[in-house]
This record gives sequence, C-alpha cells and structure tokens, in this order.
Amino acid sequence: MAIPPKQLNTDYPVIDTDPHFWRVLRYARPSDYAVAAGTAAAGPAVFWLWERNSPAILPKGAFAQSMRAAGAIGLTAGFLRFYLQSSLRFWGWTENQREIDMDMKEMVHKVKRKEPLYGESVLTPYMQGVAARNSRYSQIFFHVMPWFNLVNHNQHGVDTAKYFLAAEDELERERVLKEGR
Repeated sequence: MAIPPKQLNTDYPVIDTDPHFWRVLRYARPSDYAVAAGTAAAGPAVFWLWERNSPAILPKGAFAQSMRAAGAIGLTAGFLRFYLQSSLRFWGWTENQREIDMDMKEMVHKVKRKEPLYGESVLTPYMQGVAARNSRYSQIFFHVMPWFNLVNHNQHGVDTAKYFLAAEDELERERVLKEGR
C-alpha cells in the first residue's frame, strides 16, 4: 500500500515531489548553472582571501593541498546548490512554468508511445515505496546528508490523469487534422 505524500500548500503547481536524479539535471535552468559556478568558486576564493589576509605558517606545498581541498568542497557545494535550485521548482516552491511545460510535453510523449511515465523498475512495489519515502524532499537535508532519488517508481505526489487527458486531446487533434486533408 502506497503512503501518499503530504500535500503542501505551494504558490506554484507541484510537478513531482520525488523527481529522479537525471530528471532534475535535465530540467535545470542556465541560472542554476550560474549559481553552481558561483558557489563552487566561492570556496577557494574565500580560502585564498583568508590566507592572504592572515597567512598561516605552513610547510611548503600545504597551501596548494588546502586550495585543492577548498576546490573540492566548493565543487560539491556548487553541485548540491544547483540540484536544490532545480528541485525547488519540481516541488512548486519557486516559479516553475518552464518546467511545467517541459513535464507535460515529456509525459504526454511517453503516454503516446505507451511507455511507463516514470520508467521501468526492477524493485518490488514495496521497495519502490520505501525508496520513495526515503528520498522524497530529501534535498532539504543536503546539509546533513546528500540523498538523491535513483529509483524509478510511481509515487510522485501528482495526479497523472492530466497527462493521459492531454495525450488524448493531442491524438484527437492529430486525427482531425489527418481527416481534414
């Protein structure tokens, strides 16, 4: 038995309460990349400024190692911030009209090709539910432990009937256009 996700009151329509990892990356906006780059660059930049203003007495080569560590931390933080920015739009927490249009187009295309909306899964329905419950809204806790949805399941907190209705309408329009020729 699937436990439905808690329905939150959001300012924008909810697209998916537990989007798959690759879907979040595909739907990212150029502004997400800019925020990620800025966040990634901030770590080494701040470390360099600290070292410049208050130098540490370190052995030779320690500064380079420290800069590499700061770079790795910055890249990780940049990626997590990038992923969170995109996830917020799936949840309807920030403006998401572009993603709504992309989602409708993608899902209607899948319906028309008779593919499962959220992909095939090798897990049992019970394990799919466990995976969904563990990863839903997990991006909120990235500061504690990064956790992503890497499982295909059908528990995404949205009514999928809208995709089938839109696909039906599209197919009907295509049929009418063919008959009119």
